[in-house]
Amino acid sequence: MNVGVLYSRIRRDEKLLLSELRERGHDVTKIDVRKEQFDIHEPPASFDGVDIVLDRCLATSRSRYVTRFVDSYDVPVINDPETAAICADKARNSLVLADADIPTPRTKVAFTKESALGAIESFGYPCVLKPVVGSWGRLMAKIDSRDAAEAILEHKETLGHYEHKVFYIQEFVDKPGRDIRVVATDGEPVAAMARSSDHWLTNAAKGATTEEIDVTPAMLDLVERASEAVGGGLLGIDLMEVGGPNSGEYTVHEVNHTVEFKALNEVSDVDVPAAVVDWLEARSAVEVTA
Repeated sequence: MNVGVLYSRIRRDEKLLLSELRERGHDVTKIDVRKEQFDIHEPPASFDGVDIVLDRCLATSRSRYVTRFVDSYDVPVINDPETAAICADKARNSLVLADADIPTPRTKVAFTKESALGAIESFGYPCVLKPVVGSWGRLMAKIDSRDAAEAILEHKETLGHYEHKVFYIQEFVDKPGRDIRVVATDGEPVAAMARSSDHWLTNAAKGATTEEIDVTPAMLDLVERASEAVGGGLLGIDLMEVGGPNSGEYTVHEVNHTVEFKALNEVSDVDVPAAVVDWLEARSAVEVTA
């Protein structure tokens, strides 16, 4: 097959996928979205001969729009643009999880500093304020007091972009020093890792230590349901343990559509890029015969 890879920067994750695809004899067409022009009627020439497209755009805004264009060209794209739109927006992500009766942290959205402060006070301290669009734990704040809330809200309200004026507020989940990332393909786990840190943020991008863990039946149930809720595809499902590390109870706080997996691949016995390409080959075969 000829796999088109949408990108704006080739990271370690993309290098792993490109290497695996080429080792299997597949053609790869790298499509730098920074250099393309997307016509509403005709695809760019770089799409000629491409069987399936894998979205690995670094910027969420590019991912959301480019996948829409690719879909309009009737070229199969991973992930589907609707999945990308849901996962890229934390508010939509939370709504979809809640609508599917998937346990997820209590969340409120407000649009003014005053109403956001009221939402924060309704949760009590600490609580968490997140950007409605963002990744890698950036611009997230654990708010421990009213003074801190007022200062942070004022800063956000004065920032220029409209998304900073969408105040996305969640209860603080007292997790046991770690969270769990499961990489899955259409709801089937590839591998999972725990990300541990003394800091309340446990993102690998923030320096958390990682270790492979087994997917329990309870985790599998949530992974399958969360994947289905957002439309399936290649996803990273993030869970937090509630009630302690051995309680067997979890809450899903996020589903990621352009999931990074290099940290997982380093600690897992599973060859993650190989598993992803296995799945891509199967998806491509289905698309060709459809």
